Parts: sequence; structure tokens; C-alpha cells
Amino acid sequence: MVSAGSAELIALEGQHLRLGPWRGSHDVAYLALLGEPRRRVLEAALERVRERGFSQVITSAVAEPDINGFLELGFVEHERLHLLAHNLDGVHPVSWRATRRARPTDRTNVLHIDRAAFEPFWQLDAEGLADAIGATPASRYRITTDGKRPTGYAVFGLASRRGYLQRLAVDPAYARRGLASLLIRDGLGWLSRRGATSALVNTQTVNERALQVYLEHGFVLQPYQLVVLTASLAEPRGAASR
Repeated sequence: MVSAGSAELIALEGQHLRLGPWRGSHDVAYLALLGEPRRRVLEAALERVRERGFSQVITSAVAEPDINGFLELGFVEHERLHLLAHNLDGVHPVSWRATRRARPTDRTNVLHIDRAAFEPFWQLDAEGLADAIGATPASRYRITTDGKRPTGYAVFGLASRRGYLQRLAVDPAYARRGLASLLIRDGLGWLSRRGATSALVNTQTVNERALQVYLEHGFVLQPYQLVVLTASLAEPRGAASR
């Protein structure tokens, strides 16, 4: 049996999903579906979450057109995110010395930066950082430094010919020094060299500063948003709609 403290990748009716604890919680589960959600798969996923003893579930970011199946089963919106895309045209390279590869010894400082840059709900722990790095077949994990310690970091991923800006954070003490720009340009350049044809990123709708940074670097808002949903598992869901 899989313990409540571990994550698993499972297949239900031909659809893959990832299920595990949210930020190490014993009560809250994280559910990420790969592909368009189907009601029977969602119902089976919720049953699996209950079997593992969780009392609440939070989803990964779901495309707005695909949320109805979740709502029918009792999920509610937790937060909306902007979705932006970049066609990788006109990417300006940066000096190879502007950033460096992150090392295992940087992890503590990187997580400190992450905690300082994000509100608690969005903060990564060590497992979350590892998930961001390993979420795609190829990834680029780079940092900026002040010569002694990390001051910012970014994780870019590549799957097929699509790139993803998985994570970007700068120490607030080093804000507005162009570090985010260096990290974005470094990652976009890497994606372009690897043959990607587009890149995606999402950000909270309340984070106007991040939105402007992405727009300034060639990202374009998409016609729909992403939605993070949550549900309480105290009672079986969906019974009233059957």
C-alpha cells in the first residue's frame, strides 16, 4: 500500500494522474491529471485520495474550459492564474557567466529565496523543487549569485518542442536589479537552442509585477486562464448530481 506521505503516478481508464501529499501534508492531497479530465476518472481519483486518508484535495492548474467536471463533483475555485505563451522569436542571449548551474549545496538557499518570494500556499519544499526540476524530460536549473550565495533561481523544462518556465524567484533583497530578466532570457535561449517552438508560464492574477515582467520579455496572455481547485472529502461528492 502507498503511504500518505509519498507520491504516485497511476493510470485510471487509460488516463495518467499524479497523486501525493500537498507540501508534505498528511491531510491535504495534490492531484494532477495529465490530459482532459473525465468524470469517471475524477470519481476514481477522489476515491483513491480518500483511501489514502486525506481529507482535502488541491488540483494542479486546470485550463478554464476543463473545470466543469471538477465543479460537478463539488470542487470550488481556489485561485486563478494567467497563462502566457512565448513563440521564442527575438530571444536575446545572455553571457554564459550571467547565471550558473545550481548545485545540490545551493538547495537550502534556493528554498529560502522561494519562501521569501512567494506566499505560503505557493512556497516549495525540497520535494516540490525536485518535482519542478523533474517534471519534464529535459530541464535547466540555474541561479544568479552575489559571488557568495544564490540571489535568484529559475527552472525551465522542455517536453517535445514545448518549453515551460516552471519556477522563477528572486530574493526580495535583490529585487529590481535585472536578475529575473537574466534568468528568463537564459532559459528562453536554452529552449531555443534545444529546438523548442514555444514556451508557457503561468502566474497569479494578483501578481501584477510578475505579469509585467513576462509581458516585457515577449510572453503573450492567452485567451483563457488556469484554475486551481479544491474539495473537501469529508462526504462523498457528486451524489446529488447522479
